Amino acid sequence: MYRFLLTRQWVILTLVALLLIPTMIRLGIWQMHRYEERSARNQLVSDALHAKPVPAEALTSPGHTVTRHDRYRTVTAQGHFDTKDEVVVRRRTNSDDEVGYHVLTPFVLTDGKVLLVNRGWIPSDGPSQTTFPKVPAPPAGQVTVSGRLMPDETTAASGIKDLSGLPPRQVMLINSEEQARRLGAEVLGGYIQQTAPQPKGGTPQQISDPGKEDAPLNYAYMIQWWLFAAGVPYGWWVLVKRERRDRAEAAKESETQAEPASV
Repeated sequence: MYRFLLTRQWVILTLVALLLIPTMIRLGIWQMHRYEERSARNQLVSDALHAKPVPAEALTSPGHTVTRHDRYRTVTAQGHFDTKDEVVVRRRTNSDDEVGYHVLTPFVLTDGKVLLVNRGWIPSDGPSQTTFPKVPAPPAGQVTVSGRLMPDETTAASGIKDLSGLPPRQVMLINSEEQARRLGAEVLGGYIQQTAPQPKGGTPQQISDPGKEDAPLNYAYMIQWWLFAAGVPYGWWVLVKRERRDRAEAAKESETQAEPASV
């Protein structure tokens, strides 16, 4: 009755089904891990953004590596901006995906150490990319700044190549060790994305809060893959029953046609 399962066509179909089931289960497990990772990341970001602001030197120091748990923590600092050593970071986009620069200004603390402050985004409005753009001035004199603490940028983490031979006062990555060598000063590890004080006239455009990763989408994919895995044996059995029925009907029809006509 089920001898057709031993035919070449059905052996291949059965093997494919047997391979699909564990593959789809594994894909569901992978999506589950992605869901857990994204959920954990979202929770870390939320906790950091809602944590009480602390002085920058409570979380970082010269040569310090900002951890993932301290990333996005709001820190404060008192001092003054050093615009003569200001640089711009090339090939950065704003919320509308327009390409321009981030403005990176050293902030000299009251104890002489330096905190790197990413003041935000400005458009690339110069005659060429080799021309230093027009940068809005920061507040003058002693001021208190606040911002989200960020780790140093590296090529390995960001995928951005740290190109050499750039025009003066232009960089590709925000890296405290490189800036410490350039400035000849003690620079706190990492940098901050400035959130206060607000810039006059809305420029530079301050960097928006980090968005949440779409963890529920991974959860939906996980359920989807597991439903597919459960559907494979069901679909295989439906095809087997259909094949058996078709073969039975064909055999019955053949027998009917083979019966001798009655006299």
